[in-house]
Amino acid sequence: MDAVVLVGGEGTRLRPLTMERPKPVLPLLGRPLLAYVLERLAAAGVTRVIFGCGYLPDAIQGCFGERAYGVALEYVVEPRPMGTAGGIRHAARGRISETFLALNGDILADAPLAALVAEHRARGARATISLTPVEDPSRYGLVRTGPDGSVLGFLEKPEAAEIDTNLINAGAYVLEPGVLDLIEDGRAVSIERETFPALVGDGLFALAQPGYWSDVGTPESYIAAHHDLLAGRIHSHLPGLTPGGRWIDNAATVSTEAVLEPPCHVAAGAIVAAGAQIGAGSSVATGAEVEERAQLLGAVVQERARIGVGAVVEAAVIGPRAQIGAGAHIESRVVVGPGVAIAAGARISAGERIFPEGAREASEGDR
Repeated sequence: MDAVVLVGGEGTRLRPLTMERPKPVLPLLGRPLLAYVLERLAAAGVTRVIFGCGYLPDAIQGCFGERAYGVALEYVVEPRPMGTAGGIRHAARGRISETFLALNGDILADAPLAALVAEHRARGARATISLTPVEDPSRYGLVRTGPDGSVLGFLEKPEAAEIDTNLINAGAYVLEPGVLDLIEDGRAVSIERETFPALVGDGLFALAQPGYWSDVGTPESYIAAHHDLLAGRIHSHLPGLTPGGRWIDNAATVSTEAVLEPPCHVAAGAIVAAGAQIGAGSSVATGAEVEERAQLLGAVVQERARIGVGAVVEAAVIGPRAQIGAGAHIESRVVVGPGVAIAAGARISAGERIFPEGAREASEGDR
């Protein structure tokens, strides 16, 4: 079976982390986000994945090459942003002639895709949407379904009185190739807002699937994904990870006088000095260094970053090669961009984003 995976977005909500590499290859415990997607597809029997690329496509191809996780990989670059439906059409047209899967490449989930395919075939559907329940339905577009699984309609950002379901589109679909003919060429087309509503009453079904689901599109959800993987709230095949435990690579250098609170992760080549505290939920990437008495309190420290003596980093993301000065305090939800240096003793308030010099203006101009 074939699959199309959309990986063309610019990831603006995660900037400055996505200024050097696209969101699908941002690391999650030492593996690109997209690796978890490929692993899930392989488990469903997918043998070929076509990536619908846009932003920084070479970084994605350089990360995975022509084959990964037992799946053959192809790359199709959009000439311009084409929307979710347009992106699927562009990637699949002329390459896929049978039932196929289509996924958003920034979703971390573990619901079995094979069950979605089986439901699609049992119903004789033209398109089948995976649905996931959420705690706060008011934040999302809702999908209303009938007793037979047929989709009755969609409700975008509902008022409280309108909410009659907690099921939302989970970003995974099974499609018949004929659906591609419904997608207008020459402009950006949304599968969620245009294609699927046009199919209501005409072969559109859905399947509610339990399990973990997260749209890894913001600093908060990116940090939470690390915490959830470490705690075992999502099923994964990470070798060496014991859910809820300490995952310390044998090639890491960790002082016996450091404190490591489970669950946490220290990758190969990382250095953790005496008196440092690696708090629960924290991840220290390859080549990163945590100096004496520094504290990570649920923080994500990316490759070759350095946390200075006595610095405190709460649930924040420290980008690759960033330098956090001695005694600095980085509050929760902060994002420190690639190569940024934070002065000794500085305090960065919750939610701030620190861009490399001159990069913020360029980033805002790209929106």
